[in-house]
Amino acid sequence: MDRAAGQKRAGALLYPSIAPFDQRMLDVGDGHSIYVEQCGRPDGIPVVVLHGGPGGGCSPAMRRYFDPAVYRVVLFDQRGCGRSRPYASVTANTTWDLVADIERIRCLFGIERWAAFGGSWGATLALVYAETHPERVSALILRGVFLMTRAELDWFYGGGAGAFWPDLWRHFTEPVPEAERGDLIAAYHRRLFCGDASVEARFARSWANWENALASISNEGVLGDAPGDYARAFARIENHYFHHDGFLEQNGQILRDAHRLRGIPTKIVQGRYDMICPPVSAWKLCQAIPDAEIRMIPLAGHALSEPGISAELVRIMDALGAELSRP
Repeated sequence: MDRAAGQKRAGALLYPSIAPFDQRMLDVGDGHSIYVEQCGRPDGIPVVVLHGGPGGGCSPAMRRYFDPAVYRVVLFDQRGCGRSRPYASVTANTTWDLVADIERIRCLFGIERWAAFGGSWGATLALVYAETHPERVSALILRGVFLMTRAELDWFYGGGAGAFWPDLWRHFTEPVPEAERGDLIAAYHRRLFCGDASVEARFARSWANWENALASISNEGVLGDAPGDYARAFARIENHYFHHDGFLEQNGQILRDAHRLRGIPTKIVQGRYDMICPPVSAWKLCQAIPDAEIRMIPLAGHALSEPGISAELVRIMDALGAELSRP
């Protein structure tokens, strides 16, 4: 839910709004077509932007973290979300399908190597892609690190975050019978895919609202309904991925394979008070990658648009652009 929280406050820290110079639908097989766009400088330093969720989709604000005179910015909506079709589909929609899609886009545009920029699930996907294709990644810029581990899922869907927000946790758990609350991901999965449109819509909003409410440190405990269509795609796709442990072969796989990232400059920006992806994951990742640098942002939560996080990401991209532009 990074696309909403705090964007007005962060807007002054970003580059001005720009329009894409290229927009297209790309047939990636399996019945899926994904929306892809390019903006900035056509011959600039290439960077691929990986949105959160899974299921969140890109927003115009995501173009604005990069100097358009320096970077060639590639954004796409992952399978089933945003402008990609079929909407909200979880068929042939796994982490490995998305990794293959990233490679298809890279080859389509004739890019040899590019930086990967992502937060939350976008950081997960950037890491899995870089561990699979390290020779194709010039740098990693990660925010709100999520390592797709059982411990992280247990934190957010097993009561850890709920200990800080018991009122909102009650709203999230109450729709589920008490006997099923020991595994809320599974309980929601049964209802998000039950075939009854009204039940699916109700549980989709509940799933999306729980995450959205905790995204920003400035949240005052007010639950607001996410738009129905967006909530359905977001909740179904995210729950689908989490129900299958991110389709990774084992718990802790990203840290296990972190040695494959050796030599890739890695910048990590982490909100000190991130309730969705607690800082311990970013810290562990930094310890596992000798080339990584971490910047903890005080008084910041999870959202991309937190002012301190936005400012640091722009600073990093400006510095990286200057570095990669050197002969």
